[in-house]
Amino acid sequence: MLFNSPEFAIFFVVVTFLYFVLPHKARWFLLLAASCYFYMTFVPVYIFILAFTIIVDYCAGILIENSTGRRRKTWFVVSLVANIGILVVFKYFNFFGHNLNVLAHYFKYKNPIPPLNIILPIGLSFHTFQAMSYTIEVYRGNQRAERHLGIYSLYVMFYPQLVAGPIERPQNLLHQFKEKHRFKYENITKGLRLMAWGLFKKVVIADRIAVIVNDVYADPHHYNAISLLFAVVLFSFQIYCDFSGYSDIAIGAARAMGFHLMKNFDNPFQSRSVAEFWRRWHISLSSWLNDYLYLPLSISFRDQGKLGVVAALLFTFFLAGLWHGANWTFVIYGLANGAALVYEFYTRKIRKKILHKLPAIPVMLITQVLTWFFVACTWIFFRSPNTHTGFYICKRIFTELPQALLQLLHPRSCFREFSISGIDIAYFLILMCGLTIFQWLQSSIGLIDRFNKSPFWLRWSAYFIVIYMILVLGVFNNTRFIYFQF
Repeated sequence: MLFNSPEFAIFFVVVTFLYFVLPHKARWFLLLAASCYFYMTFVPVYIFILAFTIIVDYCAGILIENSTGRRRKTWFVVSLVANIGILVVFKYFNFFGHNLNVLAHYFKYKNPIPPLNIILPIGLSFHTFQAMSYTIEVYRGNQRAERHLGIYSLYVMFYPQLVAGPIERPQNLLHQFKEKHRFKYENITKGLRLMAWGLFKKVVIADRIAVIVNDVYADPHHYNAISLLFAVVLFSFQIYCDFSGYSDIAIGAARAMGFHLMKNFDNPFQSRSVAEFWRRWHISLSSWLNDYLYLPLSISFRDQGKLGVVAALLFTFFLAGLWHGANWTFVIYGLANGAALVYEFYTRKIRKKILHKLPAIPVMLITQVLTWFFVACTWIFFRSPNTHTGFYICKRIFTELPQALLQLLHPRSCFREFSISGIDIAYFLILMCGLTIFQWLQSSIGLIDRFNKSPFWLRWSAYFIVIYMILVLGVFNNTRFIYFQF
């Protein structure tokens, strides 16, 4: 069941209505049943995979809390092996098998391991990481083991963030399922506003942009350098609107019932460095990797000095890239970001001295544009179906762009390969500029807070315009969210 489908609209209304009608003691069961139904609308049989990991982690949490010494660590390892094992089998088994086959063929051996004919369970990486955060926090002593199996199951399966996050921590979410949430008009309005804004970004911006981006990446040889660069720019807005749109809908759906999920995006395109970008982009994953992978690694490598930090950064972002998908394109994407962070780590002091001597506003704008452009270029590999396509697009852009820029004097010939009109291109440019200005006003003057305090007629006029644009300009073809594949 997709957030951008009529079925979800009905599902959301029914579940939210029943949540407030039922007594508090029965609400957890309603949410768990609704979450199971929500997940089973994709591939029903994979509910058993979730059930297996839930039971393992539920028991492991109690056993970890009740044990000491080596036995405590053993139960912790059992939980990690169960979660990572399922992730490896379903997501990475064929990837490793394929690479082993290539290696074996090179040395003229035959790979005896056949590929598995299985479908990747939707959202596997997300709920696996959320389950792992529970046992890690219990093992560290930061979270009491949950004795209520239904509540713990709901922590892993809560339908708003089950498929694509935010990846929650047990300290933030578990206790909320035990609290009594009363019906509040403020929660309903805030939730619906977030959901409408998320749906707008998904169907009006992301899914319309996807039409061009899909055509370009399917056959990049058919397009000139300017067209390829335009597709790269478009994809940076597509992936942002698609993923942040999902997060907004998830957070809004939870807020309507009184639950508070963590913020997952914080105007990432205003970042002035790659390090800042990762503090603003997919915050729940970035903080997860920082807390559970990078910091422990950097502590383990502390005797190596700066080289230890570099090793921790590169390994963390290698795994971050691999987390996104079983493809070398994602590994390149992760390592490119890791290399940029290494560069920023080594040049931090000298860059600070140089930038401090330059005018503040131009420096801010230039660093923001350069950061965004670098991230957009790394997304070439994120979007490309294979490494050959990714390197080909990069080569065309960076070798032919200077000459191709002259084509901007003749815009019609510049974009002649696209099967869309000049009006459509102008539409995309207006949407991207409008979104950028909106985000800038929000961060600089708190636009949303001011809007919430505006007159009744102004607020409802804005609501009407957004809903009208969703209905008229939205693309409702059941397009999945990009991060569903992870």
